Amino acid sequence: MNQQTIQEENKANVKAKRYLNYIAGDWVPSVSERFTVNINPATGEVLGEVPQSTKEDIEKAVLAAKQAQKSWRLVPAPERADVLYEVARLLKEKKEDLSHILTSEMGKVISEARGEVQEAIDMAYYMAGEGRRLFGDTVPSELRNKFAMSVRVPVGVAGLITPWNFPIAIASWKSLPALVAGNAVVWKPATETPFMAAEFAKIYEEAGLPKGLLNVVFGSGGEVGNAIVEHPDVDLVSFTGSNEVGRKINERAGSLLKRTSLEMGGKNAVTVLEDADIDLAVDGIIWSAFGTAGQRCTACSRVIVHEAVKEQLETKLLERVAELKIGDGLDEEVNIGPVINQSALQQIDEYVKTGVKEGAKLLCGGKILAEDGFEKGNYYAPTIFTDVSPDMTIAKEEIFGPVTSIIAVKTLEEAIEINNSVEFGLSSSIFSRDVNRVFQAMRDLDTGIVYVNAGTTGAEIHLPFGGTKGTGNGHRDSGVAALDVYTEWKSIYVDYSGTLQRAQIDNK
Repeated sequence: MNQQTIQEENKANVKAKRYLNYIAGDWVPSVSERFTVNINPATGEVLGEVPQSTKEDIEKAVLAAKQAQKSWRLVPAPERADVLYEVARLLKEKKEDLSHILTSEMGKVISEARGEVQEAIDMAYYMAGEGRRLFGDTVPSELRNKFAMSVRVPVGVAGLITPWNFPIAIASWKSLPALVAGNAVVWKPATETPFMAAEFAKIYEEAGLPKGLLNVVFGSGGEVGNAIVEHPDVDLVSFTGSNEVGRKINERAGSLLKRTSLEMGGKNAVTVLEDADIDLAVDGIIWSAFGTAGQRCTACSRVIVHEAVKEQLETKLLERVAELKIGDGLDEEVNIGPVINQSALQQIDEYVKTGVKEGAKLLCGGKILAEDGFEKGNYYAPTIFTDVSPDMTIAKEEIFGPVTSIIAVKTLEEAIEINNSVEFGLSSSIFSRDVNRVFQAMRDLDTGIVYVNAGTTGAEIHLPFGGTKGTGNGHRDSGVAALDVYTEWKSIYVDYSGTLQRAQIDNK
């Protein structure tokens, strides 16, 4: 029985839960009265149904957000932060249940799901702390009896469009700073992972967030996403997803003079020099390339290795890949879960076929797993190519699956040049014991994130997350830098001299 047949049978016999939109503090159906099923990628099981909303639903959500933000912006930031502290507490209390929901609808193994929920917990505590640190500046005026300062003020209504691969972590990166800064939110979660969005909204509701400040509207990017971008009362759009969609959002929002924060693709590389700890490098590569089945924007899609240790590295990688257990992520012993859906499965396979056609040597994997217990899910064998040249398709384009390519080099300088040759600039890594070359790499690797003696994944929430070139448009999620997305700067001058002072004219 093929995947399509299984899903059609499940759809005809839906007995699972049905979620609604969350608008103005109420759970309401879409005006379309249309629903779509949510599928467990590991088993093909239908988990439930979610609305396919319309522009009219977005109109209602934006109206609620705009009204709620008028009073929320006047609430002192430390008081706004009290809600975030309660969000953090509830996330922590519900961590295990949330982790199981996450694995069921997204597919990542349960240990990774727990880590992702923990990231949301950490982000909630961190951004709650920013309620007392929304710092501006006080500076000396150039004139007597005059006071000068700058303060942060909220932007207004933030439209959030988030992906399926980190359905609660990335949502926390965006919604928490937006709210603590005094904004309201209209959020379109990914269609593949709606239940995590609904559970997150319930936590905000339970934490006492006033009605209308968080609105969740389910639906397609073409209809709901575009409606968010186009709406005149949405003041900024924060998007994480593909480069293709991000470019379109930026073009349209730019024509509307609307702020955008974009975090898009990556083609990340681990560089292994001849003096590296090879076993440690193997650990980093396995985790970065095959964790989350390669479905991370920071995944290690390339391994740039010095020719002197290439063969040794390949041997150890093959030994480790052979030990990996593939299956349903709810099994505590599984290392690699499914990819998100059949479309992704086919796209990964097409990239692998292209790699073979262009002359790369397939070391392992390279196939869809559809037998021996894998029939009902979306499983792809962990895949390693070698003898890859930098101009091959698999060395340039984001695959978003458990596939990595080994490229041999003779020098650090060549490795850096190859690392920087792709259109993306999110994450990079170098394994070396030579402090001089490490610092050279830290300086010259053109990515927003650089790891030393670690893989390309593992960002922490108190530092900026984002990249250069085609990865984004200069803004960052996480850390204090996230506040720059969700606030405007206001400069204030208080003249208590009792006379008109004309700044540069009168102080010379």
